[in-house]
Amino acid sequence: MPQFHFKEQSGFYKGKVRDVYYIGTDRLVMVASNRISAFDVILPRPIPYKGQVLNQVAAYMLNATRDICPNWLQATPAPNVSVGRTCTPFKIEMVVRGNLTGHAWRTYNSGLRELCGVALPEGLKENDFFPQPIITPSTKAEEGHDEDISKEQIIATGLCSAQQWEELAAYSLALFNRGRQMADKQGLILVDTKYEFGLLDGKIYLMDEIHTPDSSRYFYKEGFEARQASGERQKQLSKEFVREWLIEHNFMGKEGQTVPEMTDAWVNQISKRYIELFEQVTGQKFLPQDWSEKQVLDAINKELGQQ
Repeated sequence: MPQFHFKEQSGFYKGKVRDVYYIGTDRLVMVASNRISAFDVILPRPIPYKGQVLNQVAAYMLNATRDICPNWLQATPAPNVSVGRTCTPFKIEMVVRGNLTGHAWRTYNSGLRELCGVALPEGLKENDFFPQPIITPSTKAEEGHDEDISKEQIIATGLCSAQQWEELAAYSLALFNRGRQMADKQGLILVDTKYEFGLLDGKIYLMDEIHTPDSSRYFYKEGFEARQASGERQKQLSKEFVREWLIEHNFMGKEGQTVPEMTDAWVNQISKRYIELFEQVTGQKFLPQDWSEKQVLDAINKELGQQ
């Protein structure tokens, strides 16, 4: 995706998969690219329609949760573009986990029974449900890896106040509960996810994107119990399959490791999996939209009133 430039543009941030343009003091344009990252590394080949999938899932989910928590989104003028309000972010990610999976399982399997200050019950197998969802926050790293952090450390270091923490935690669990209900209707289990929040006029707003394959993990509900009982791997709908492929090819983002070759067939398979996720999560048919750079730019400028 090219780098745009807008009238009244006051800043630009290139994230791993998104480009963010700050307009004046109170608006931003978020462009979801087709870039894909894993282990905090941007992989060398873009994935067709990934930006559109991420943007449209996020918009769908943000609009479906406005009754729980105010959010930044105002409009989606192009398939892979969102326009909304600028918030001052809390430098923490609110990671909510419903099942013992991924980083939580690796921690548990190593023998530890605490993650981010949260006690983990004995006797769980990989992918088992927690008695209730837990919040395992991490610091939002500008570069490199995000770090686990506890509620107590967050408050002690001033990343948010005790009162703000209570509000952030309540919002996160309510959003996760809604996400689970929506997933359940589609035959899915929302396993874990992360939320980012910020302040706008002294009020907490939900930022960024939610419940997308880049920030969430989903399992298929059908057959879940049988797979757990037999010790089979769960059938999942997330970016985890990309991470697993990289691990199989000896890449985990460590120094000296090189990203394995991504063939056309593999890139197209990833694209199909993202489209499948869109359709599974939203219950809507995915309509690929191939917009030119000019169409995207014109639509953004129209939304910003800058034609």
